[in-house]
Amino acid sequence: MTFKENLLKGKRAFVAGGRSGIGAAIANQLAQLGANVVAAGLPSPPDVPNTLDEGVTPVTLDVCSTADVNAALSDFDRLDIVVNCAGVIRRGDEHKVDVFEQVLDINLNGTMRVCAGARELLKQSSGCIVNTASMLSFFGGGLVPGYSASKGAVAQLTKSLAIAYAADGIRVNAVAPGWIATPLTQALQDNEDRSRAILERTPIGRWGTTAEVAQVAVFLCTPAASFMTGAIVPVDGGYLVA
Repeated sequence: MTFKENLLKGKRAFVAGGRSGIGAAIANQLAQLGANVVAAGLPSPPDVPNTLDEGVTPVTLDVCSTADVNAALSDFDRLDIVVNCAGVIRRGDEHKVDVFEQVLDINLNGTMRVCAGARELLKQSSGCIVNTASMLSFFGGGLVPGYSASKGAVAQLTKSLAIAYAADGIRVNAVAPGWIATPLTQALQDNEDRSRAILERTPIGRWGTTAEVAQVAVFLCTPAASFMTGAIVPVDGGYLVA
């Protein structure tokens, strides 16, 4: 085990977008370390297997609704950890303005809704927030202008909230995943030419796993990261530096 057993015992965590993919992996690892975890998000399609551990509580959440977000957070009398993983990508369709707006509303506005809604609870516990940026926070993507714009904005939002929330004792950081094997990247994994090009640029030479992103996200939630705020931490196998 990477971390000390029961490191987060007694902590309460809320993972938005936590019912699948990277979010589910983070929710599971938080629970494995003793935290009481709620994984909030829209139910996965029937063909996507449930990957949540039994110790994680799934709830339905639409991050595009401020009322929905506030209602979900109102169930907590204490909150120590918030993770924002709700996200969507629409390759090839994001040049359509309505699709662009939808992607930004989920990825960026949804993150802000959760951060703002959780602020007072986190202030009481001197808690922390971990957002999900991306390697596309650092460069553009011709097929995904909405996704790349939203993730660039999530990185800047993270830095801004780190400043704004510091007086409340709240740390705000983000992970920036690279090419991770999830349902969102399945089409690219299945495309032999595209996958080869990705792996040839990735120094470590393989797709990352959701567990590897989760370990870094969890680190940012622990006392070991107590002097870190406003950091955007790449978890990309070296793709950004290649």
